[in-house]
Amino acid sequence: MRLYTLLAAAKINLYLEILGDRCDGFHELVMVMQSISLADRVTVRGLNMPMIQLRCDHPQVPTDATNLAYRAAMLLQEKFPDVANKSGGVEITIDKRIPVGAGLAGGSSNGAAALVGLNLLWDLGLTQMELQELGAELGSDVPFCVMGGTAIATGRGEELDPLTGLDSLWVVLAKFETLSVATPWAYKTYRQQFHPTYISASDQSTLAERQARIHSGPMVSAISAKDGAAIGRHLYNDLEKVVLPTHPEVSQLRDAMAAYGGLGTLMTGSGPTIFTLAETQTEAEVIQTQVRSQLAHPSLKFWVAQFSPTGIRLVD
Repeated sequence: MRLYTLLAAAKINLYLEILGDRCDGFHELVMVMQSISLADRVTVRGLNMPMIQLRCDHPQVPTDATNLAYRAAMLLQEKFPDVANKSGGVEITIDKRIPVGAGLAGGSSNGAAALVGLNLLWDLGLTQMELQELGAELGSDVPFCVMGGTAIATGRGEELDPLTGLDSLWVVLAKFETLSVATPWAYKTYRQQFHPTYISASDQSTLAERQARIHSGPMVSAISAKDGAAIGRHLYNDLEKVVLPTHPEVSQLRDAMAAYGGLGTLMTGSGPTIFTLAETQTEAEVIQTQVRSQLAHPSLKFWVAQFSPTGIRLVD
C-alpha cells in the first residue's frame, strides 16, 4: 500500500490581539502567526480494510476521534465517500516532537498533515485553499497549519493573508513539561476580566475609528521590512494578561528569557511556552544555555528552531 510521510510544523504567535465577541461564541482576533522548524513527523498509509487507525508514541496524545488527525480522516471520508470506500482505510502514525499542551498548535498541525497526506493518498486533487476550508471545520488553527509560513489571521483565526516570509530568524522556546494551560480557560478568563474593552459588533463608530483601535500595523510593517529588531519590539499577546498572573512560574520564565538578550520575548498562544527571537542559531543556543543555568528545574525543556516558510512539507 502507498504511504506518505510529512513534517507538520509548530507555530508561534508573534502577535495576538483580542478585539471582541463574535456571534458564533468565539472571539474576534487579529494574530500574526509563524511556522517554525520544530515539527512532528506524520505518516499516512493505506489499508485494505475500511477503517481509521491512529498510532502515536506520546502517552498524552489520544488515538481516537478526539485527535484532530483522526477527525481529518473522518471528515474526508464524509465529504468524499465514494473515493474513501474505493481507496480503503488509512493508518496515521504520529512521531511526536512538538510538546503537548504548549500553545504551539501541535494537534492542529497533525490535523493539517492528515488532510494533506490523505489528499495525496486518495488522489482527491484538492487545492491548498480547499484544504484550508476543510481545516476550518476541524479547528481555528488548522487552516494556517496547512498554509504555513508567515500570515496575519483574522476572524477566529481561520481568515488568512500571507505576509513576507521570515525564514532567516531563529527562536529558542521553553516550557515546563508538567504545566499546560487550557485554551478555553484562557479566553474565558480574558472575557471575564476585559469584556468592557471589547469592540462591539454593533459599535456605532465608523469603520476607520474601529480599525484605529487595532494595533497590529507596526508588526505587519516590521515583517514587510524584514526588520528583526522591530519585530522583536512589537511582539504582543493579550492572553499574557491572564496567564502570567495565574502561573507565576511562567512569568518567571518569561523574565529570565528576556534577561539574556535576543530580539524580544513573548508567550505564544494561550501558553505556557515562552519564546525569544534571535538573529542566529548561535545566539538562540547561548540564550538557551544561560536560561537553563539560571532556572535549573527538572521539568523545564528547551527547543531551538528556525522560522519556516512552510507548514506541511512532504518528506522525500
